[in-house]
Amino acid sequence: MTTTQRLGTGGGRWGMRADVLRHGGGHDGSRVGYIELFFDLVFVFAVTQLSHSLIAHPDLTTLLQTLVLAWAVWWLWIDTTWVTNWLDPDKTPVRTMLLVLMLLGLLMSSAIPEAFEGKALLFAVPYVAIQVGRTVFTVWAMGRHWPENATNFVRITVWLSVSGAFWIAGALVDEHLRPALWITAALIDVVGPRALFWVPFMGPTDPTTWSVRGSHMAERVALFLIISLGESIIVTGTAFAELELDATTLLAFLAAFASTVLMWLLFFDRSERSATEYFSSRAEPGMVAQTAYTYVPFLLIAGIVLTAVADELVLLHPLGHTDTWTAGLICGAAAVYLLGNAFFRRATGGRWSTPHLVGVAAVLGVFALKDTASPLALNWVSNAVLLAVIVGDVVLARRGRTQQQPEP
Repeated sequence: MTTTQRLGTGGGRWGMRADVLRHGGGHDGSRVGYIELFFDLVFVFAVTQLSHSLIAHPDLTTLLQTLVLAWAVWWLWIDTTWVTNWLDPDKTPVRTMLLVLMLLGLLMSSAIPEAFEGKALLFAVPYVAIQVGRTVFTVWAMGRHWPENATNFVRITVWLSVSGAFWIAGALVDEHLRPALWITAALIDVVGPRALFWVPFMGPTDPTTWSVRGSHMAERVALFLIISLGESIIVTGTAFAELELDATTLLAFLAAFASTVLMWLLFFDRSERSATEYFSSRAEPGMVAQTAYTYVPFLLIAGIVLTAVADELVLLHPLGHTDTWTAGLICGAAAVYLLGNAFFRRATGGRWSTPHLVGVAAVLGVFALKDTASPLALNWVSNAVLLAVIVGDVVLARRGRTQQQPEP
């Protein structure tokens, strides 16, 4: 069955008259539009805001707040990616919708540093307006041309409206109550897709109707990871530019750059290509998209952002005693990123990767060296673990290919 046949060409009696669905197969039908890349610029700013907030306030409370806000930012972006997987961003109504979302996203991102303080409404109102408004637009856009999926988006609208009520309520209450309400809102967003957006009297969504364009979804998520790695480079470069140049500072700069390169290699060189091929080849890729490209990437992004924060701390204080906060960021960020890669491999048809899982245990064990190693030394040891994971993964892959080759 072709993509066009799956999407349908009519049947609904309500909704937008113009057909703004993506049609056709292959690269042209799944191409990432320039407006989508333009839309992503807002999220360059959002990721910057997240990392800088944690750098400015290095404590566990800010870490929890940053993770909640990061989840909201990611969820907003990936929900929009699902929509543009089905709606054609080159069509004027869809393009207009994305530009409106950009404006609201910029307002939301500007409030991130003070979202748990005086700018809670400036964060929550645009966030909810984006989530609910985009979903209602999608219901309208699909109503005549893909009524089955339009009904799915009615369910999604209900779930996002419920979580949106908690986001708005959290912005209105006392600052001490806000985390509980916003965490509840984030959990509702998490549960929705796994519950297949079950709604009373409507039931759950049939996941077989999620006719995802695999190459488009994979490319979009990969681009967001590039954005996050780019933020890591910006943080490193900015901090290095403000310091006096000496051998220690240069070693700290090289350690930060090495960690960024190693994270790039772990995903893009060792996982991304085979995962995209697996994803694009699935007859019903909806559940693969939900796990591998909706939930799992948050671990990768969190690992990258936390690594950027750790790299700046090492650049600023490379020698001397390693405090618990710095050691936890260095080792925890690497462990989260390795675990994210292991989950991604598993969710895209691979086996559990032994080098990645051993690497998680090893880098957590490196934390025990905090009393005897400087932050710079600890950072290099963490990088060595990442490099060992890559080498181990390459060796196992080559051994597997050798064993599969028939004997002459």
